[in-house]
Amino acid sequence: MAETRDHGGGLDAARARHGGDAAEWLDLSTGINPEAYPLPVFPPEIWNRLPDRDAAAALEEAARTFWRVPRAAAVLAAPGASALIARIPRLLPPGRVEIRGPTYNEHAASFLAAGWKEGPGGARVLVHPNNPDGRLHAAPGAGGGPEALTVIDESFCDVLPGASLIALSARPGTLVLKSFGKFWGLAGVRLGFAIGDPVLIAGLGEALGPWPVSGPALAIGRAALSDEGWAARTRARLGHDAVRLDGIMTARGARLAGGTPLFRLYDVDSAREWQERLARARVWSRIFPYSDRWLRLGMPPGDGWARLEGSW
Repeated sequence: MAETRDHGGGLDAARARHGGDAAEWLDLSTGINPEAYPLPVFPPEIWNRLPDRDAAAALEEAARTFWRVPRAAAVLAAPGASALIARIPRLLPPGRVEIRGPTYNEHAASFLAAGWKEGPGGARVLVHPNNPDGRLHAAPGAGGGPEALTVIDESFCDVLPGASLIALSARPGTLVLKSFGKFWGLAGVRLGFAIGDPVLIAGLGEALGPWPVSGPALAIGRAALSDEGWAARTRARLGHDAVRLDGIMTARGARLAGGTPLFRLYDVDSAREWQERLARARVWSRIFPYSDRWLRLGMPPGDGWARLEGSW
């Protein structure tokens, strides 16, 4: 049986321990925007036709425009960034991969499963901004040769577009990953993007097979990526909410340890005790197996702020 890796979510386990229906809980354990992009109205045939190439091309062009992708880089839509993370290590023969941690654990798991070893070598992974502490990385230098692979995971970078390293996607051996579910709040759509070296992108496309993205996901993604106004308003709201959340938590003794406008990381005296205290009030948070002091919270929805403030 595959190892179960630590992630946000897990509300079913919280309910089993503390009781309550799912509707009673405020789940702040993920970094997903709580106010999702409004779904467009679909024609009925979008549900019963295979996704066509024109729809896929339109989505990828919208992605190219939204993220200011260099023309030398290729764009590939996929059923979530996790589907890309699982396949990237198999694009090249196994070697050594450098992954700066602590960070999102699926990268190391996927490389190790494909026969790679951790350490400085022919591949590297940067999660930018990093999950869970939000740190930003300086632009890496050019790769050392035709076998070099650089993966830049920008799943949380849409709240900080000025920090994006998307310009590096034109470099040979480079892949930039984008998640749709986080910033647009539609994780269930399962949509993500790989942007970069056309040779590597072609390999990923072959690995995903035909029709990797559903017709509704193509339509939702194109509409959302074309709506610059919604993106700007959302960044402003999330920035304001992050300051508000910091105020609530620091007033209760937590110390800010990092984060992004989609999630905040706090240093506390005992992360497990804080999680238990919040859970008794039906608020679910995120802790980490490698730190007994880190507690992470996502942004509450509009009706969740009063519940969070009343949890103590």
